[in-house]
Amino acid sequence: MKKWLTIFIVTCCLFFGVETVSAAKSQLIIINKNTNQLAYYENNQLKKSFRVATGSNSSYTPEGTFKIVNKIVNRPYYKGKIPGGSPKNPLGNRWLGLNARQTQGTTYAIHGNNNPAAIGNYVSAGCVRMYNNDVKWLFETVSINTPVVITSSSKNFESIAASSGFKVKGNPTSIPVTTTTTTLKRGSKGVEVSELQKQLTSLGFSTNGSDGVFGPATEKAVKEFQKNRKLKADGIVGTMTKKALGMI
Repeated sequence: MKKWLTIFIVTCCLFFGVETVSAAKSQLIIINKNTNQLAYYENNQLKKSFRVATGSNSSYTPEGTFKIVNKIVNRPYYKGKIPGGSPKNPLGNRWLGLNARQTQGTTYAIHGNNNPAAIGNYVSAGCVRMYNNDVKWLFETVSINTPVVITSSSKNFESIAASSGFKVKGNPTSIPVTTTTTTLKRGSKGVEVSELQKQLTSLGFSTNGSDGVFGPATEKAVKEFQKNRKLKADGIVGTMTKKALGMI
C-alpha cells in the first residue's frame, strides 16, 4: 500500500510540475531595422512597442533569431573607460546581451543610451539602442533566454513572427510608442517632476535637488538643457524636451 501511495504522490508531483512549466508566460521580442521599431509580445499578444536606433551600416546590427543571455545594470563602457551609471556612458542604464554571431552577450545588446536624439536613426556600431526609460521597463519585464528576432523587412510584425516560427497577434501601429504626454512647467508638482530633476542633474544641469516641485532652479536647468540641445529654450517640458531627456 505504501509503495502505491508513493508512486501516486510522485506521479502527481511530476504532473503538476509539468503544468507549472507549461503555464509560464512566453515572451518574444521582434526588431525591424527597416522601421527601427521594437515589439514586445507576451503569451503571443503585443504588449508594447518602442522606437530604437540600429547600426549606422545595414550590416552592423546582426539579423536572425537570438536569445537574451545576460542582463546588466549600468554596464561600464570599457572601450572608452567610462564607468557604469555615468551620464556620459553611451550604453545607458541597462544592457540586455544577445548571443548574436557566436558571441556571449558582451558584444551585441539591446541597451540604453546617452543621446536621446539618436533614437529612431541608424547610428550604432551594431547594438540596438533605446530610450533609457524604455529599456529599463523592458529589462524589468523580460527573462533570460527570451528569443529576439532581428530583421529588416517591409512586412508587418505578425508576418515577421510567422516567418521565424512564431505566431503572434497585434502590430505596433495599433499601439502608440509613447503614452506620456503631460507637460511640465513652473508650478508643476509630483513624482514626474522629481524624475525630471534627477534626469537633469544626472546630465549635468543642476536643479538644486529633486523635491518634486518645479521651481526657479528647475526652470533654469530646463532652459540650459534646451539651449544645449538646440531646442526652444522656454523652460517648458513638453514632448520634444522629454524625448531629448530620454523620459519617453
